Amino acid sequence: MGSELTVNIYTSSSLLPDGLSEEDFFHSPQLFRLAKQTPRHKPYMVTVETGHGLVVAQMLALVRYHSSWFPPYLYRHCRIMGEGVYADASQKAALFDLMLRRLTAKIGRWTLYLEVSNLSGKMFAYKQLRENGFFPVRWISIHNSLHSRPPEERISQHMQHQIEKAYQRGVITDEVHSDADLQAFIRLLRQHNRLKPKRYIPADEFFAGLYRSDSARLFLTRYHEHVVGCSAVVYSQGQAYLWYAAYRRKSFAFLHPDILTIWHVLKDSHSRGYQHVFFMDVGLPYRKNAFRDFILSFGGKQTSDYRWFHCSIQWINALLSWFYR
Repeated sequence: MGSELTVNIYTSSSLLPDGLSEEDFFHSPQLFRLAKQTPRHKPYMVTVETGHGLVVAQMLALVRYHSSWFPPYLYRHCRIMGEGVYADASQKAALFDLMLRRLTAKIGRWTLYLEVSNLSGKMFAYKQLRENGFFPVRWISIHNSLHSRPPEERISQHMQHQIEKAYQRGVITDEVHSDADLQAFIRLLRQHNRLKPKRYIPADEFFAGLYRSDSARLFLTRYHEHVVGCSAVVYSQGQAYLWYAAYRRKSFAFLHPDILTIWHVLKDSHSRGYQHVFFMDVGLPYRKNAFRDFILSFGGKQTSDYRWFHCSIQWINALLSWFYR
């Protein structure tokens, strides 16, 4: 296999090969181009190609530049969301290994750490990731099924009452339809995450690209002239993914804007025929996790998962690999 196939890495939109799949949004040329036009982002499209130029596997890695004046820091972080797209499913682990090995060799020295998340199975490529120096950290995944029962049948009567009362008071949620709506979306998202340094929020250009994309929708929750909630949802392979959300939970507690914002995502995704809603970043499996409990209150299913990390500082990577062994 290795003598017949070549592994290539592309960083320029104009040089992307023909035949790349748009099937998986998180590994698509569309997201590559969106990241390319976003400040502090650098996309890497890794492919496995035959001698005739046929793409048999593709994986998109996004390098993000983190910086701050206070506290002062500057570093790069690479994230891979999912294992990629493959022409032959039986070769997924082996081809994933080829691409990950090549990517790590290319950017591993100057990227503080690489992160692989949202894999399709907890044990996918476990051996290959270990051999490439990655270590697993237990994570939480939550998704809501939409195909078997409507969302209303999965929530409590108390939550139904809260939702109905908020709507009666004049709360509405609809799509971002204008540049003014987009700016209101971005403003609330940044205010919500201002004191959460671990939550990386891309530059405005990223959300402008999602707004223009057919693979995503941005929503605003309003109470009269006040914007009290927002969400960004991406659609891929018949599934919906809640990527970003924010709400003014304390300022408008009597309206439950957090509940209304998430509820609209579930209802809208159900009405459009998507099979599931996946919550992109629920967090670590702490015994007490308020956000996890909140998301689970909508009737979703929690599963144990892994996120894989590789630190470029060898002794730190060795220490963390031992700690998470």
